[in-house]
Amino acid sequence: MADLLLHCGANAVSRDELNRVVTPEQTNTWRPVAHDEALGLVEEALPRHGLSVVKAAYALTHTGARFFGLLEVRNGQAVADQTWVLGIRNAHDQRFALGLTAGSEVLVCDNLSFLGSYTLHRRHTSRIMNDLPSLIDDTMQKLIVCWRTHERRVEAYRERRLTDKAAHDLLIRAIDAQAIIPRLVPRVLQEWRTPSHEAFRGRNLWSFSNAVTEALKGTGLPLLADRTERLHRVCDVVCPEAKELVACGA
Repeated sequence: MADLLLHCGANAVSRDELNRVVTPEQTNTWRPVAHDEALGLVEEALPRHGLSVVKAAYALTHTGARFFGLLEVRNGQAVADQTWVLGIRNAHDQRFALGLTAGSEVLVCDNLSFLGSYTLHRRHTSRIMNDLPSLIDDTMQKLIVCWRTHERRVEAYRERRLTDKAAHDLLIRAIDAQAIIPRLVPRVLQEWRTPSHEAFRGRNLWSFSNAVTEALKGTGLPLLADRTERLHRVCDVVCPEAKELVACGA
């Protein structure tokens, strides 16, 4: 997963490099959280929810002011072709709040997609550390539900057959929804028509989803969460079973 950060448009760093990032001084109303401190709180919470880190990758942008981390996590149940990913972000330049989100990685091709917007979204106010540990714990429960729902969503995608015409229509919808940009259309079509991986040669919604996420590689890790969430919403429209799952949080 370390290579994944590089082709998603951020500078991969080691844990030691992350630890050495200097945190700005706080003010009366703003309390920046050190990147390694935010990561440490998440790592401490995982075992309390039956989760463990399998591997991790970290990236910095804007001369260290913005941090993005990916943790592959396991809960004791192996899934054949995909794995759970926890996304974490933090900023020292007040560009965005500290956040956590659920994601998944397809093992055969390292395609990454995020399953929703940032479930934890905590601004860096002066009292952030008073409630951040409990907020992280509450968020873990929500993310587990999100991951389990997504596993069932993937099965529904696999069952939803697509013609070329239907796939082309979905591609236009994905552009309208800003899940992808027009210049990526040729790459999506190539992956749909002649997939790079055997696992996606079935003509179904899962194949289409992976054609898009394959094309999204290199478009920027900070944008990936929003784009893949939009992609799922587009796909769910033509897959009632998946739409129903997401609606009820099953």
